[in-house]
This record gives sequence, C-alpha cells and structure tokens, in this order.
Amino acid sequence: MNNKAVSVSHGSSVEGVFPHVGHELRAFEQSIADFQDPSQEWRRLFSELLGTFFLVLVAAGGGMMGQAFPDTISRTAAVGAPALMVMAVILFMGKISGAHLNPAVSIAFALRRDFPWQRVPGYIVAQLGGAALAAWFLQAAVHVSASYGSNYPAAGFSDLNAFFMELILTFGLVSVILGTASGAQNLGVIGALGVAGYIALAGLWASPISGASMNPSRTFGPDLVAADFHAYWVYVAGPIAGAIAAVGIAYVLRGRGGGHAGSEAAQGALNTQVAAPDKA
Repeated sequence: MNNKAVSVSHGSSVEGVFPHVGHELRAFEQSIADFQDPSQEWRRLFSELLGTFFLVLVAAGGGMMGQAFPDTISRTAAVGAPALMVMAVILFMGKISGAHLNPAVSIAFALRRDFPWQRVPGYIVAQLGGAALAAWFLQAAVHVSASYGSNYPAAGFSDLNAFFMELILTFGLVSVILGTASGAQNLGVIGALGVAGYIALAGLWASPISGASMNPSRTFGPDLVAADFHAYWVYVAGPIAGAIAAVGIAYVLRGRGGGHAGSEAAQGALNTQVAAPDKA
C-alpha cells in the first residue's frame, strides 16, 4: 500500500484539504517570523526583565534564605551568587539586549553614545519589573519579609556613608563594563568574567556597610514588596553618580564612545545602532 507524503512546511500545501489547519499554520509561521524580526524591541525588554529577575532572585534570595534557615548562607556565598548569576546571564542572553540588568548601566551606555537614549526608559521599566517579580516570588516561597533581601546602611553608619560607598563601588563596576566593551579592549563574552569578578570582590570587602548593591533595580524589588523605602535614595543616587563618573573616566582613557564594539556590547546583536560608524 502506497503512502502519500504530505508537506506541511507551508500552510498553502494543506489549505485545500484542511482550510482551518492551513490558516492556523500560516499564523504560526508569521508569529515565528515576527519573533525573529530584529526590530522587535519587546525581545530586548523581555530579556532585561528575565535577566534582572534571575539576578534579584539570587541577590535578594541569599538574605531571605539566611533569615529563613539561619547559619546556612555565608556572606561569601551571598555576595558570590549574584556575581555568578550576572556572568551566566551575560553569556546566555547578552547578544539579545546587552544584559544591562541595571538602570545605572543603561544610563552609562547612553551617555557613552553606545546605546540610544530613547530605549533607556523601556529598559529601566523592564529591570524594575523583573526585580519586583523576583522579590514577590521570594517572599511567597520563602515566607519571610522581602526586607531581608534588600540593602540598607549598616547600623552605626549614616545614609551618606552608604551613598559614597555605593558611588565608588558602582564607579568601579561601570568602568569594568565600559572597558571590556570598548573597541580597544573588546573582550567579547570573556568580559563576563571581568564583570562577575568585580561584583564578587566588591561584595566581599564592602557589603557590610551598604550591601554593595551597585544597582537601583536590585534594591527596588525587595523595597517595593516590603513597602520600605526609607534609605532607597542611597541606592539610586549612589550608583547613578558612580556611573556618570565612570563615563567621564572612560572618555579620558579612550575618547568618545559610539563605536561598533561598544554599541554591540550595549545593545546586543539585534539591529545594532552605531553612533560612530568609523570607530571600532
């Protein structure tokens, strides 16, 4: 008995026999084509939301797990886990959105001309949303207040002390990010090791004072869910001031940005917009 091969690679091949199936198949193919369209900004925004969700999951999760299960999470583990997560996120989705995961980084890339300003608000909203979702999940799953996963100035230290600590730590972090993304020292995915290494080292020596957040979204999520913003200004003003200072130093060291390497690192590989096409 002969079997007839029926092609289903295109909706028109089955439409004559199964009109409804042919229509659904064409709609599915179009949705795939739309997903692969590099102009679809929602892909980048979803990437930022998902990446920030995972970052805050481990960054806030360490403190919350330590409260729920005393003497199980060391400070070394609590500061090392976010560093490893940032490295993993950069490696698995940096080519899609640039894996900023941090409003201070998005602002720095825009000031450096590696990232379009019109895309900054969407990135920040996605980052804050991912952070809030992670904190809500943790509070529901771990059964302790999200405040245990947030950052606050240490007892005996003022908000101003914590502000300057966050400023200098973020200055270093953004300097590493901009440096490894530059045309002169473009390290590609290996830059993820430099960024992760800096986050771990900063946390190891500086977290007792301010928590070594270096990221307004990382602190925003737990503060929102815990409804406690009493020192949040520290974790907005400090990182943003540090990021601005890092952009200034990048200009001194490497001149103006906007080249191919920095733009692709900041934006990902989807329809990259280059402000200075003649620059590497």
